[in-house]
Amino acid sequence: MGTGWTLQAVSPPPDASARVEAALDRVVAQMSQWNAGSALSRFNRAPPGTWHEIPAEFGVVVGAALAIARASGGAFDPALGALTERWGFGSAGPIARPPDDACAETVRRIDLDMSAGRILRTEGALLDLSGIAKGFAVDLAAEALLAAGVRHFLIEVGGELRGEGIRPDGQPWWVDVEMPPTSSLAPYRVALHDLSAATSGNYRRGFTAGGRYYSHSFDPATARPIVHPVSSVTVLHRSCMMADGWATALTVLGARAGIALADAEGLAACIVAGERDHVSRAWRAMMD
Repeated sequence: MGTGWTLQAVSPPPDASARVEAALDRVVAQMSQWNAGSALSRFNRAPPGTWHEIPAEFGVVVGAALAIARASGGAFDPALGALTERWGFGSAGPIARPPDDACAETVRRIDLDMSAGRILRTEGALLDLSGIAKGFAVDLAAEALLAAGVRHFLIEVGGELRGEGIRPDGQPWWVDVEMPPTSSLAPYRVALHDLSAATSGNYRRGFTAGGRYYSHSFDPATARPIVHPVSSVTVLHRSCMMADGWATALTVLGARAGIALADAEGLAACIVAGERDHVSRAWRAMMD
């Protein structure tokens, strides 16, 4: 996944790290667009318009991605793989300048038949789960630890976190919400007690060309990187996968529409735009 992971755990078994590594390796083997042998890469190389069987865990993530896509009015789009490749954020590597053709008119659709464990893509669609798979990896590693009898831990993968139980001193797992590096806003401190936190930031990946910065966060409606002032979105959720996917969707929507949708969905969300933070009702209730 191009990142690292950390684990703080109370009385973990000797094989705790191996269990985490095995879970993360399983996600990479299924859902990495940078691994040519992954199930996702094989699906993207296969002819469009035909059904392909996928592992059950892969199906769970695709199902969650499509659900967030529907609920967000398409702000989250797991079929943007061709665009992320074209703009230098995929397996082909970085580019020096923006592409001339953004393919905005391309029809992109991923269909999922969960009962049969299979998916299908249209001609213009390539699957990209980078906006949600890392959160699922956190959940999968957490479930592996819980299955091994570890009840109190904080696990982090590339900035996405999930806390279970409490620390040895009786305190919850306190974490500071990641703020954009250019922001002077004080970070919120949240207690991850059986809770996850995921942050999407336009500063994490991008490139500058012609004096302009291009973020890895794409607006599916324009097929181009977002241009509004939102610099980061943090979502708190029981599921790190859902927190991850929703943080991506709200980033695309922008502050006003993002908070409106977060309130409608009952999401605890904090959106940073410029030097102002916008928080949902559920976030405010948690902080109070």
